[in-house]
Amino acid sequence: MRTRRKPGPVWPGCGAGLVVLCLCVAPYGASAVVGETKTVYQRDAEFDVTYNDTVTSDIQTIYAFNHTVSRNKTEGVRVSVQSEQVDSPILFVVRQKQAVVSFQVPLVLRGLYQRKYSYTHVGRTLCQPPTRAASEIQFFFVDVSTLSSRGVNYQLRVSRVESFTLQTDTKFSFVATPSQPQYFKYAFPDGVDSVIVKVNSQMTFPCSVMSIQDILCPVYDLDNNVAFIGMYQTMTKTAAITVQRKDFPSNSFYVVIVVKTEDEACGGPLRFYPLRPDELIDAGNRSKTLDVVVSPAIKSEVYVMGMLFCLGIFLSFYIITFLVACVENKRMHKRRGGLLSTPAASPAETGKGLTPGSPYEYGSIADNSSLLSSEPITDSVGSTDVNYGYMGREPFKRRSLTTLFHLAVRIERSLDSVGRCRQESLSSVEEDDYDILADIDSDKNIVRTKKFLCVSDLARKDKRVLNKKYQIYFWNIATIAVFYALPVIQLVITYQTVVNVTGNQDICYYNFLCAHPLGALSAFNNILSNLGYIMLGLLFLLIVLHRDIMHNRALLRHEVAALECGIPKHFGLFYAMGTALMMEGLLSACYHVCPNYTNFQFDTSFMYMIAGLCMLKLYQKRHPDINASAYTAYACLAAVIFFSVLGVVFGKGNMVFWIVFSVIHIIATLLLSTQLYYMGRWRLDSGILRRMLYVVYTDCIRQCSGPMYIDRMVLLVMGNIVNWSLAAYGLIERPNDFASYLLAIAICNLLLYFAFYIIMKLRSGERIHCLALVCILFTAVVWGFALFFFFQGLSTWQKTPAESREHNRDCILLSFFDDHDIWHFLSSIAMFGSFLVLLTLDDDLDAVQRDKIYVF
Repeated sequence: MRTRRKPGPVWPGCGAGLVVLCLCVAPYGASAVVGETKTVYQRDAEFDVTYNDTVTSDIQTIYAFNHTVSRNKTEGVRVSVQSEQVDSPILFVVRQKQAVVSFQVPLVLRGLYQRKYSYTHVGRTLCQPPTRAASEIQFFFVDVSTLSSRGVNYQLRVSRVESFTLQTDTKFSFVATPSQPQYFKYAFPDGVDSVIVKVNSQMTFPCSVMSIQDILCPVYDLDNNVAFIGMYQTMTKTAAITVQRKDFPSNSFYVVIVVKTEDEACGGPLRFYPLRPDELIDAGNRSKTLDVVVSPAIKSEVYVMGMLFCLGIFLSFYIITFLVACVENKRMHKRRGGLLSTPAASPAETGKGLTPGSPYEYGSIADNSSLLSSEPITDSVGSTDVNYGYMGREPFKRRSLTTLFHLAVRIERSLDSVGRCRQESLSSVEEDDYDILADIDSDKNIVRTKKFLCVSDLARKDKRVLNKKYQIYFWNIATIAVFYALPVIQLVITYQTVVNVTGNQDICYYNFLCAHPLGALSAFNNILSNLGYIMLGLLFLLIVLHRDIMHNRALLRHEVAALECGIPKHFGLFYAMGTALMMEGLLSACYHVCPNYTNFQFDTSFMYMIAGLCMLKLYQKRHPDINASAYTAYACLAAVIFFSVLGVVFGKGNMVFWIVFSVIHIIATLLLSTQLYYMGRWRLDSGILRRMLYVVYTDCIRQCSGPMYIDRMVLLVMGNIVNWSLAAYGLIERPNDFASYLLAIAICNLLLYFAFYIIMKLRSGERIHCLALVCILFTAVVWGFALFFFFQGLSTWQKTPAESREHNRDCILLSFFDDHDIWHFLSSIAMFGSFLVLLTLDDDLDAVQRDKIYVF
């Protein structure tokens, strides 16, 4: 091979023989094997000068550059090349002290489905090798060669990059394209251990990638290799990554910006398919203007303040609860002391005869409604007659006329009350069909179809049996929690490990502008804010336990109010609700370790549980004997979660799924309405259609009669309207967030039933105690603020990660918590308040006999 060199300075530290050896091992050195002649030109080149030249397969040009490198100053060097579109590209090889960068022009980048995009203008930034000397002159060479037999024109320009080193809190703007990526260096200043790198653009497309890489050569700055190393995330208008000093031993890193060849990764349109696989596609103008700014992240003191603030808020509820409990206990002791100092209730009210020498011999009657009989008046004439005969014997001979008159009035009122109750309760039953009225009360088909029901009609089962039945709710949900939480924790740990190892921050949908890492956790603030669910759930369990203990003590003392007054006390569902609230906090924290669409059900599963348990508790208050068993309830909730998973996986835009779900939703609503209207006294069998037709014929055609149970019918009609409307909305709109849609159905039904319960309670002449009223008002206000912050939408997994980041916002509380964290705070408080409302709503009935409390 004959080698000629254009006259010029000799390479420093390199003889002519070494030059020949370097060229022989070059990619095109293989041509020497077949005896071809290649002419190599070397020229000294300067910065910021554009070289217009031609290259062929017989001519190779080497440009030699030198520049001064300082240890305390970093300067970037950028190589820009432009060429015409040719079949045989030009190969550029940049040889540095410790790195080699090579690229071809036109540059071909691949997209989806093997689409190829050609770029004739290429720009690359050179990685600056480190130096130990205070100042050192370094050389680098740009080799230009091609296999094209005809001459190919090109333009070469090497320039220094201004502002290559980013300054803290200083914005820097630049332009990037797929073939001209940009990267910059940032060094941690003294006293700063964590920074947030923010990249913004006014343009949504083209799609871009921001990468954080260590100070190593080469730098991966092309679309096909940017994901090989470091942390990265796609972006449309904004991107942000929190970088910690401990992850970079050199105390510095590169911020790399790459524009992608296609926009599918950012939710952009899918371009046409290539007609031929090897056809080159003109990418058009894909330049994007961006700006980058690096700001210090929060310090460790802010972490401590955030944790203390979170603990302080929820510990204050423990203190308030303790103070309220002390006030209530003091008030109860005063009440008991006052009752002990006054005479007990008159036996005329208790249904027992008066004995000689009794303090009620002269007819004193206690007006305190809390002192009621341990043997309440039953709905039977026989029992009343017995009491009346007993009271009219010997004791009445020793009474004055005034005393006898008062007792007679009291007995008459009791008999009138019994008569009214019987007349209302048996209005749908003919008494002549039964020999003994007690048979009517014992037959559940008759009792539950009475027009007016009292709680005593649906509280006939043994209390011990019911307590065991409802305690199963707690033990079942505790078992479910263990078997559900353990694999969830294992999975989210795996998610976080994958994020930390691969650096792919598109896996998790954080609010990156307010995501404060701690250890291996990428968004510790989103996890910490879930502490309220756990602490307030535990507090609610303690409150329920206290009430349970006090009630059991009252039963041991055989207190009348505990035995026969008020709503029957069953605490199993309350224990289950408190456990569900704690599990909601744990699973929400697990979800926020790495939030995305594949694990969103972690965050919502126990929300369905809470909504279902609250509705069951409302129904249980007036229907303790016929409430659903734990096995049935949890089976239904499991079906709801099953549909939630199916909706997330298959529901997006799937018309068949939405039709099937809407039909199931409507059928389930109708079946539940029938169950509630007839109090479970109906059968779903082969004769159901015949019986339905008969009811329509008798009640609508033969005679136009209104519904027997007006109140229940109003509730069920409203419920069906709401549910049918939600089903129609889902079928028409087909929302992407199926899990939230399903949760909205549960919450709407719960709110409807709760509003109906409050209205019916007031309509029945009952009142709401001050504590329950305060809880209702407080909870309503907190729910309003909580929903405001919930709908801020800082991220959404229904879109691509890049589109989700467009909703990211800065922290708004203590520079540590964002809007979603405040939602966690307020929603946990609101749920706790809602539970207290359910717990205290019927406290006004604790001194009212159960046969005076209406069922609705």
